[in-house]
Amino acid sequence: MSYYLAERITVNPEQCGGRPCIRGMRIRVIDVLELLAAGLSPSQVLDELPDLEMADVLAVLKFAVSRVDHPILVAA
Repeated sequence: MSYYLAERITVNPEQCGGRPCIRGMRIRVIDVLELLAAGLSPSQVLDELPDLEMADVLAVLKFAVSRVDHPILVAA
């Protein structure tokens, strides 16, 4: 995880079951991703979750990309 993501995306085993959250708040990365997947724009997400900043929404997207961008090895 890059330094920028480490500032925005936090993981605390004592909070939200250790799931990635935004800046130590109880807003999980998956909560933001689900809102975006439901069709909300980043601006609408900020309206729904007023404690967030646009940089948080962008960090969530970068975090998601970093989680799915890995090679999958196939056994022959």
